Amino acid sequence: MKGILSKKGFTLIEVMVVIVILGILAGWIAPKLLGRTDDARRVKAEMDIASFETALRLYRLDMGRYPTTEEGLESLVRAPDSGGARWREGGYLESRRIPLDPWGNAYIYLSPGIHGEYDIFSYGADGVAGGEGPNADITSWDED
Repeated sequence: MKGILSKKGFTLIEVMVVIVILGILAGWIAPKLLGRTDDARRVKAEMDIASFETALRLYRLDMGRYPTTEEGLESLVRAPDSGGARWREGGYLESRRIPLDPWGNAYIYLSPGIHGEYDIFSYGADGVAGGEGPNADITSWDED
């Protein structure tokens, strides 16, 4: 009879202790994870730029030159109007499209560049030249 009448389960105190522990863990872990978003976007932009640089080297091997500023990065996925006979079928980027930077803006490409044969950069989170932290520019010439 005792087995039928006794009920096994959690008491209100036990449930409250578990909720408090989960709240403490969430309060400690969440800021660490949420604060990494800016870092992840920056790394994505750096990886995109590195990918463009590899594609540009391949383009140069085939075409004998880098795309002009006017032709832009689009030349990596679409044959240029002039001298496209040696352009690689399928393009030079695996994705076959030029991605936007992680903040939704187009990457900027200059050829000839100010800092080298070409410059590729993103203005970061604020979309304006310069800045610090998440607003800092990501460039092909300042790679760490």
